[in-house]
Amino acid sequence: MTTKTVFTTGEAAKICKVSQQTIIRCFDNGSLKGFRVPGSRFRRIPRELLYSFMKENGIPTDALESGKRKVLIVDDDVELVELMSDSFAADSRFDIKTANNGFDAGMLVKEFRPDIVVLDIMLPDINGKEVCQRVRMDPTMKSVKIICISGMVEQDKIADLRAVGADDFMSKPFEVEKLVERCCEMLEMENVAAG
Repeated sequence: MTTKTVFTTGEAAKICKVSQQTIIRCFDNGSLKGFRVPGSRFRRIPRELLYSFMKENGIPTDALESGKRKVLIVDDDVELVELMSDSFAADSRFDIKTANNGFDAGMLVKEFRPDIVVLDIMLPDINGKEVCQRVRMDPTMKSVKIICISGMVEQDKIADLRAVGADDFMSKPFEVEKLVERCCEMLEMENVAAG
């Protein structure tokens, strides 16, 4: 994979996890430096300028560094974790870490800074709802997607999870491939399996 040196506003938006309008606005007001393609209105942002813009604005730069999306899988069912890890690993665009309890999950979210967290609600130490709340209380984590998984499917519980910041919910048992597909959709990645 060649490392791109110049990005379009759309690509920059994906890397920074903001809307393209935001990138264009920052470009036009001078807070994001770049250049226009001669003879056109197209804006282009060189890699190092995008990098410094991300640093200045506290945007994690690892998406720019590796291009891989980071998935944190949190579940106390070791076999299921293995199954999910294998499915994500089959798609080389993912970098995967796993945790078997809420405490480790909390530590890893801060260190690993995942793009998406696959979170079991029923953890041995704290419940998934609390993990959601902790992630959402950290302003640097607002772009992290959280997909909750659980065997319990009471609608009001799902509403509670969404209220504390879960982006999506899947009830167990589910097909692991479907989970990977759903994560690709949430991260606006092309679904390789579908191709």
